[in-house]
Amino acid sequence: MNAGEKVLIYGLGRSGRGAARFLAREGVRAEWHDARPSAEDEALMHELGLARGDVGGTYRTVVAAPGVPIDHPDLLALAARGAEIIGEVTLAARLRPHLPLVGVTGTAGKGGTTVLIAHLLRESGLNAREGGNIDPPLLDVVDEAEVAVVELSSFQLERVPGLRLPVAVITNLGVDHLDRHRTVEAYHAAKLNITAGQEAEDVLVVPAGLKVATRAQVRPFQPDRITLADGREVLPDADLPEGLHPANAAAAVLAAEALLRRLGRPVDVERLAAGLRSARPVAGRFETVARLGNVRFIEDSIATRTLAVEAALTRAPAPIAWLVGGRDKGADLAPLREAARGRVKRVIAFGEDGEKLARDLGLPFETVTGADGDGVMQAAARAGLEALGGPEGTGTVLLAPIGTSFDLFQDYKARGASFTRAARALATEEVGA
Repeated sequence: MNAGEKVLIYGLGRSGRGAARFLAREGVRAEWHDARPSAEDEALMHELGLARGDVGGTYRTVVAAPGVPIDHPDLLALAARGAEIIGEVTLAARLRPHLPLVGVTGTAGKGGTTVLIAHLLRESGLNAREGGNIDPPLLDVVDEAEVAVVELSSFQLERVPGLRLPVAVITNLGVDHLDRHRTVEAYHAAKLNITAGQEAEDVLVVPAGLKVATRAQVRPFQPDRITLADGREVLPDADLPEGLHPANAAAAVLAAEALLRRLGRPVDVERLAAGLRSARPVAGRFETVARLGNVRFIEDSIATRTLAVEAALTRAPAPIAWLVGGRDKGADLAPLREAARGRVKRVIAFGEDGEKLARDLGLPFETVTGADGDGVMQAAARAGLEALGGPEGTGTVLLAPIGTSFDLFQDYKARGASFTRAARALATEEVGA
């Protein structure tokens, strides 16, 4: 790619805006297309000096947003006219070939693992930055880092031609996004693209027992043992800070070790252990947001995948008042029934499909409503507390909703923030009563 080449940025989401800023800095002749650009996006494109593109035109390269399906008619037509369709990760790898990239994917846990790897690398003396599917966009950090740790969704991994990662991580493989991929096999195939370009000197970190066809060196991790590749323990999982998942920590340590060795840097077990002790969970990922006596309120609004919800149910101190609701995305409920057995005291159903999900789970439940999203979260938090015996009770009010947030909120972050406000207000109200 050179300054004279014409590039189309297709879709102005987070990654598209990052690509626009990056290409403008590079002096690449870029144009943009978005079916429904916001006023802010149009202002940014004007500020960057990027013109609106013509999807009926000819481009050598199209940088497509992850949310645009690979079989979108516009992309198929552009490809038929000779365009190569890539994403932000391939763009970064091609224009910053000397920047080491650590890629992380999985059905659940990839965001927390990404952040933790970057933290461990910083504790080990590297200027590491995280980005990609989580904030910030990868292309916003590539010029600020010695190493970039990238969370990669299945959507992003559909368009990574030729991508070679020195270190890649698969946290787990479950079921998700069948509305996009249509079959579990296609979803898993997209995820496994993370290792497709790896060679014999590269490292792939996977859960023990997961069989993956790869040319890379495989480093399996155990969910309850945080060790180096040679088996030396870095930290007992009981010593992890609250909210950090042991499996994420185990994978992160192996990935950090692999990259340090690849770069010829020392692997200091004490620094890695100190990094684990000083790490904090990502906001909105199984985070204790309030306490009232022996009751804690845990916010895991992003838990809409079966694996993520199952992990939350397993980790939360019982008895649990489980807040379930939102828009049903067809999650497999069978493992959740098993995880809830003997641990969930009552389900608090809310939102568009909360009652349906609760009935399908076959657990005792009550339904709450409200005038708006905040009202619903306030009612749910209060009902959860009452289900555990009120302020004198014991257990966990857990928001691990199964359903997506779009029935009542802009996104899972807004739903989580609403629950957090409700829980903290309730705790303050009861303490002052």
